[in-house]
Amino acid sequence: MKNSTPRVGIIGGSGLYHIEGFENQKWVKVKTPFGDPSDEFLTGTLCGREVVFLPRHGRGHRILPTELNHRANIWALKSLGVQWILSASAVGSLQKKYKPCDFVLVDQFIDRTKRDLEHTFFGKGIVAHIAFADPICEELRALLLQAAKACKARVHNGGTYVNMEGPAFSTRAESQLNHKSGFDVIGMTNLGEARCAREAEIAYATMAMVTDYDCWKTDEAHVTVEMVIANLKRNAATAQAIIANVLPRIPTTADWPCHSALQNAIMTDRTLWPAATKKALKPILAKYL
Repeated sequence: MKNSTPRVGIIGGSGLYHIEGFENQKWVKVKTPFGDPSDEFLTGTLCGREVVFLPRHGRGHRILPTELNHRANIWALKSLGVQWILSASAVGSLQKKYKPCDFVLVDQFIDRTKRDLEHTFFGKGIVAHIAFADPICEELRALLLQAAKACKARVHNGGTYVNMEGPAFSTRAESQLNHKSGFDVIGMTNLGEARCAREAEIAYATMAMVTDYDCWKTDEAHVTVEMVIANLKRNAATAQAIIANVLPRIPTTADWPCHSALQNAIMTDRTLWPAATKKALKPILAKYL
């Protein structure tokens, strides 16, 4: 499915597609060579921009973090013309200064997953090594910061996100280790999204919403699902406001560095690219074919 105007993707919970003013809504099913995405994609217009929304865990929250098919999700968004992704997700705080209901615009990741081959589109005859020193699109993160401040959100500029696998929350020993290491927040989803988005040449930024103190802070109750849901609901209106505020700030021309991430990343000579792999990666490799 093609669109002449580059679209903005939004990945998050169901509360984010109930934003007032989200018009011309249409659910679209996308088949990918990497399997099924989390759900259908909700397309429409919001604040004058063409947007595509994906419920990360499926409508009704049916998919575990370890079951998320990041390749299928990002491939589908790319095929729908998405050039920027705003990711909203719940995180636990690993430092006292990040309080429940704060927003952290993370700029780094620690990968504690065991899923590297599921977080790349490459292989099967085409080798690529993207630069990932700065895994978040700085231009998009800066716009999110402006929007969060305009909405008077309690926002922190920068932070390191520890991506654990789950689905269980941390042990107290793990949580205390992450706290003492100086890391900032912990979650289960965003590293795979960020890595696949970079390979797909999509600008990606995370809006991490603090719901709890994980379990390192012994004078606070340890994290529970009830706690996470309660604080997400408290933050829903602010998250919606930030998204509505940032959309008009995002340019309509996709010419940031992230939009050419593959330019010097592909090592395999084009004459050797297998036809089947080229076909599977067509939305991602289109400009290099």
